[in-house]
Amino acid sequence: MKISGFVLILLILCCFGNTNANPVNLEAEKLIRQLNLFPQDAKSEFMEGLNYQAKNTEKIVEKKFRFPNLIESSTSSSSSSVQDLGHHAGYYKIQHSHAARMFYFFFESRTNKNDPVVIWLTGGPGCSSELAVFYENGPFTIANNMSLMWNDFGWDKASHLLYVDQPTGTGFSYSSDERDLRQNEEGVSNDLYDFLQAFFAKHPQFQKNDFYITGESYAGHYIPAFASRVHKGNKNKEGIHINLKGFAIGNGLTNPAIQYKAYTEYALQNKLIEESDYEEINQRLPECERTIQACAVEGEVECLRAYSTCISIFNSILNIAGDINYYDIRKQCEGSLCYDFSNMEKFLNLKSVRQALGVGNIEFISCSPTVYSKMKTDWMKNLEVGIPALLNDGIKLLVYAGEYDLICNWLGNSNWVHAMEWSGRQDFVRAANVSFEVDGAEAGKLKNHGPLSFLKVHDAGHMVPMDQPKAALEMLKRWTQGKLTAEAAAPAQTQNHPHLFPSVL
Repeated sequence: MKISGFVLILLILCCFGNTNANPVNLEAEKLIRQLNLFPQDAKSEFMEGLNYQAKNTEKIVEKKFRFPNLIESSTSSSSSSVQDLGHHAGYYKIQHSHAARMFYFFFESRTNKNDPVVIWLTGGPGCSSELAVFYENGPFTIANNMSLMWNDFGWDKASHLLYVDQPTGTGFSYSSDERDLRQNEEGVSNDLYDFLQAFFAKHPQFQKNDFYITGESYAGHYIPAFASRVHKGNKNKEGIHINLKGFAIGNGLTNPAIQYKAYTEYALQNKLIEESDYEEINQRLPECERTIQACAVEGEVECLRAYSTCISIFNSILNIAGDINYYDIRKQCEGSLCYDFSNMEKFLNLKSVRQALGVGNIEFISCSPTVYSKMKTDWMKNLEVGIPALLNDGIKLLVYAGEYDLICNWLGNSNWVHAMEWSGRQDFVRAANVSFEVDGAEAGKLKNHGPLSFLKVHDAGHMVPMDQPKAALEMLKRWTQGKLTAEAAAPAQTQNHPHLFPSVL
């Protein structure tokens, strides 16, 4: 079976919009879809609803909104107003750019104004965070008739939720200047830090709330870099102090050198390949490791070589395993990207929805191949290197992973977490594995020491909040409240099974 390289290595699910485009002026259509070249529409239609011309000098232009077709729950009032909901959509004028605008959603907590502020970053690179809004941990789910229903396990039940379309060219974010496309984590993290400064200036009532960075997949690159940037800004007193308490990575790609070595072992354990396949594919590992090391010191050419070399390991497994869903090996891959998320595209293209958000005719880009391509030289970089300094300064890290994901599997994530050199490493390695229970049933296995936690989530694939929404919300609550610890588990549940989370010593 021949697999498309782009499909293989997307680290988050996506759908590419309407394929029935007018064939006239195909080159212009290609540019529109890949870079979001709609600055005129942005100014005339989106900004009209936000009084943009009067606020053109502001860093953030934002409006409160209410989605159409929202079915009220039995506990909510059908007359709830835009103000009651506390839902916001807006654009940030990226400070260090030529013409870039970053789109975001902000959903205030349904529970308590003192809840933490949590930002969610989707991976790709280049995939929109709207996927998480509607299919994972956002306030709503989409029905086939395009109505919205409240998500009983939305993370806005325990936090104020921010979703950002980034890097530039993703989702509703756009630029009219190709120079604004980012190619590395420095550019990505600086844009996000500048956005937070503008956001908290716009919403000073949330400045003292605890702040957490979360996300999944390629966000395993974004998140450590972003957390380090926020921590650096706080230390240097660069602007508004951001009350960073922790960061969480779900089924992420963080340390490729370690994680790519785990592919064959995970595949063999789950009977996706035979022992002979394991031996043959592993012969490629030394060259993969060599090119990753060269990428760290020699730059773009070696990084592209590492990308090409190492991705062949994953491709080889898929060629043997067949039409499995590489985000959830229990399932078959249906369609070009293994899941059907077309309802999100349909919903966001409804005229009534666009009017509510104020985005006019700006093209929605689920997953941008241009953004993805620009970030290829970033792919094999090790983003674990900045994490120990954060842990040593008391910033919490939660790494969690659904056990049935192949592409960012729990084994590779466990391996890099155990191998990471920080002041509490040996105590973490020796720590017991405990049962993570939800409603009296084991939902995962947890290991914790000090600020570091690792959680293997049962019966979940790549997208834990989609597959196990209740467990994911409970995980967030306990972690942000300081209760996701071995000490919080009943003593009778505590077991020491080192094989559950094999360490790289």
